[in-house]
Amino acid sequence: MKPLTGKVAIVTGASRGIGKQIALQLADLGACVTINYANSSKKAEEVVNEIKEKGGAAAAVQANLSQVSEIEQLFHETIETFGKVDILVNNAGVMINKPLTEVTEEDYTNQFDVNVKGTLFACQNAMKYMEQQGRIVNISTSVNGQMFPAYSVYAGTKGAVEQFTRQLAKEFGSKHITINAVAPGPVNTELFNVGKTEEQIEGMKKMNAFGRIGEPEDIANVIEFLVSDKSQWVTGQTLRVNGGFI
Repeated sequence: MKPLTGKVAIVTGASRGIGKQIALQLADLGACVTINYANSSKKAEEVVNEIKEKGGAAAAVQANLSQVSEIEQLFHETIETFGKVDILVNNAGVMINKPLTEVTEEDYTNQFDVNVKGTLFACQNAMKYMEQQGRIVNISTSVNGQMFPAYSVYAGTKGAVEQFTRQLAKEFGSKHITINAVAPGPVNTELFNVGKTEEQIEGMKKMNAFGRIGEPEDIANVIEFLVSDKSQWVTGQTLRVNGGFI
């Protein structure tokens, strides 16, 4: 039997990039997976079909995570389809890189609404609906350990996510649910690559121990551990999965 057989997972922002890879790997381990997306319905259905072609179970559910009512609907549809929720991966995020003098109120609101508000209220719904021994993984960033120009608002949102992860650990402990965060370094995704020159990417490769950019699998492999039974004594932690990015 596969280790996640009988488990149900919600992966937010799962139509592409790291979220897609997480969804595929959890499905390979036997979980039924809800593929959450905001706008990319075609890409979300492609992920669902890829899982089903391998004999897995998946469903795509649209939800704008800046809206609490839509987060609630995401959980309701998952429970209607698969009967319960055991795993939540808060992967969806917005990143807008600008010097502080160029940051607009809309830039601020967009990032905090999805990255902070969305994560918090998804955790709230997990508290309501998740079964005993559940698993929650929030996605942060290794940028929080750096001082990169133009990342201030984005890094601020992820700092909040890490604090939620720590402060909620004991609240979720009453149901034996673990909650942890994963902070990737640079990863080869559309979100990371947009707007960057080859020179900038090469520079980031040199900032870790292995001289390369991470791949989505590098992040998903760690999440496999955090949602497994083997992680039952790990909670309230942030794991910096970044190849020694400094």
